[in-house]
This record gives sequence, C-alpha cells and structure tokens, in this order.
Amino acid sequence: MAAELVVMGLGHVGLPLSRAAVSAGLATAGYDVSRPVVDGLTGGRSHVGGVGDTDVAAMLRAGFHATDDPAVLEGAQTVVICVPTGLTGAGLPDLSAVEDAATAVAARLHPGMLVVLESTSYPGTTEDVVRPLLERGSGLRAGEDFHLAYSPQRIDPGNPTWDVRNTPKIVSGRTALCAKHAVAFYSRFVDQLVVARGTREAEMAKLLENTYRYVNIALVDEVALFCHETGIDIWDVLHCAASKPFGFAPFSPGPGVGGHCIPVDPRYLAARAESQGFAFRTLAAAQDVLSRMPDHVVERALTILTGTAGRPEGATALLLGVTYKPDVADIRETPARQVAAGLLAAGVEVSYHDPYVPEFTVGGAPLPRTENLRDALDRADVAILLQDHACYARETLGQARCALLDTRGKAVGSRVTLL
Repeated sequence: MAAELVVMGLGHVGLPLSRAAVSAGLATAGYDVSRPVVDGLTGGRSHVGGVGDTDVAAMLRAGFHATDDPAVLEGAQTVVICVPTGLTGAGLPDLSAVEDAATAVAARLHPGMLVVLESTSYPGTTEDVVRPLLERGSGLRAGEDFHLAYSPQRIDPGNPTWDVRNTPKIVSGRTALCAKHAVAFYSRFVDQLVVARGTREAEMAKLLENTYRYVNIALVDEVALFCHETGIDIWDVLHCAASKPFGFAPFSPGPGVGGHCIPVDPRYLAARAESQGFAFRTLAAAQDVLSRMPDHVVERALTILTGTAGRPEGATALLLGVTYKPDVADIRETPARQVAAGLLAAGVEVSYHDPYVPEFTVGGAPLPRTENLRDALDRADVAILLQDHACYARETLGQARCALLDTRGKAVGSRVTLL
C-alpha cells in the first residue's frame, strides 16, 4: 500500500518531520540515498540529535519505514523534500541533492500530488529549479495538475522547548490553491502556520532568519576583539547590555560559527544577490570577521603557551567541546577543526574531550581523544573551552591546574584567560 507521506532526506530535518507526522497518524515512509542511514533506522537506531532510539522504535511500530528505493514515491499523496543544500568547493550554492530529489519525484509524479520543498535555498529555487524539473519529467503542470509548495525548515537540534509541532511554520505555494493544500497538510501536526505571499518570500524569510544571526554574531565577535585590545571585559559588557528589556537581542562571541545553517545560508543569499548585480556589503563584512575568529583563538592559545611552556612547539593543548553547538553531537562546519589545524601547524600536540564525539578528524587524521576530563586538565599545558557543554562545570574549569582559554565566558580563576 502506498504511503500517505514520503519524506525525502532523513537527516536533521527529515527525521524530526517524519516523527511529527507519524505521531499525528500519517502513514509515513522515509527515503534516503544513504544505505547506512536506512539500515540504522530500520534497526531502530537514530543518527539525529533530538530523536532517540526509543522514538525511532515507536515510529517503526506505528508503520514508518525507511528505504533507499525511490519506488516508495509511487502513489504518495504528499512528498516533502528535506535534502541537504551545501556549498561547492568554490563556496557557491550546491543544489545537486535538491535536483536529484526533484528528478526522482518527477518520474513518479501523479495528478493531485503535493510536493513541498523544505531545504534551505535562495529565492527562486522552488519556481526556477524544482518546478521545471518536475514538469519536464512528468508532463504535468504545477498549480494545475499537481500542487507545489515551499515551507522552510525551522529545526533547532537539541532544543528542548521548540519542536516541529509548536514552532510556527511558514507555508507558501506556487498558487493560492497550492498554498491551501500545503496548509491542510501541515496543520495536521503543526500548531501555527504563517502563510507567505509566495515561494520567493518564504525562501527569503528563511535566509533572513539565519543571516540575522550571522551578522549579529559577527558584530559581537568584533566587539570582543576590540574589548580584548582595550582591556574591557566583554562578558560584563554583554551582561549589562542584555539587561535592557527592549531594542537589544543578546548574542555571544565565540571561536567561530558552525552547523549547517549559519555558515552556509548567508552564502546562498550573497550568491543570489551577486548573480543579480546586488552586493550585500554587510554580509561581506560579517564573513570577514567570522572567518578570522578561529585564527584569533589560535593566536591567543599560542601566546598563553609561550608564557607557560616557554614555546608552543611540543606543548600540549586540550580542546574542550568540538561540536558546533552545546550538548549536541553535530560537528558540521565546526570551528574546532580550524582551531586544531592552526595549533598543529604551530607544533602543538593537540587532543580533545567531548562526550558527544567519539572520533574527530583534522586534515584526514584522527585527533587523540580523552575521556577523563580531570586527568586531561592536569596533563595539558593549556585547555581551550570551545563549546559550552553542560558537563564542563564552572568550578571544574576554574580549578584546573593548566591554563585555560575560555571562549564562552564561563570560567573564573587565576589561570583563566577570557576570549
């Protein structure tokens, strides 16, 4: 029997979406080109933070199944595309996964089907990339024979408060009727829907959300650099500024930005603007600041090692937390890799501690991992707090025997150096 819903791409977006749909009683199947992902889910194992093995087991009991066979698309009422949108080696938008997914759907598209793109991309992707592939491959017309919509994902891995159901969801369609069908679909498992004027507006809204964070993080990072040069306590500055109940949204400095969204999405906006002769000068400035933050951390660590060990060469550095976000097992685009590479290039012996990451490679080689935090702090010449995991207690860090470079403003102690 055909699935009512097929979710294409079972990663950090598709799997939580599938769980929400299954919980609402939709007959759901998942499609992914990765055989290990499919085999893991079939065996009841989750690979996504925020979706546990018990969740996958419950989904399987409710009838969910994962496959790498595109034949699962046959007869589906709704197909939601949640495949990754990354960057090419040249830093340009890479829509190959979206194009492959649309091509697979086109071969099995039938009248009345609803096709929704959730993958983040530049304005015009739904209309100018996905629609032509669907129409050429099927001979059907979007808005007439089938329904085409865009609804940007708003997944925040590890967030215990906001999930698929209670996070307001933007919905748009190529036509008003397309949008109506998308609203009818999502309203089955999302509490609040926001209908955009069109797909381009919805696509742009998603890019604006993440670009807003990108630019403000860059601003706070640059303020932190200035405060370091002038002897001002950036963390006290942020504490004071955040007390204002209006007109100020708090952001924190750090060693750089990571994850799939923040470092990537602004490049989609910038590339699209450049193709149309528009230059986002704010984005260029933000990128310049953020790209320098890992190197700034390296320079600070090398200065500390010169003072404590005499010279960086042969000294030992311990990286604390190598994920891009606290208390999640996600290392996509993490600045920890650039920090580690910079220290290794200076002759420093680097190891790491992170309860969420069993293996971490730098330049293709695995970085030594330690499991006993206290012992590792005793042995290192300098520890660098890169990620504010809950396991890094303020007292433990402040009492460490080694010097500590704190990029998160968490520790207090005589041997602590703030970013």
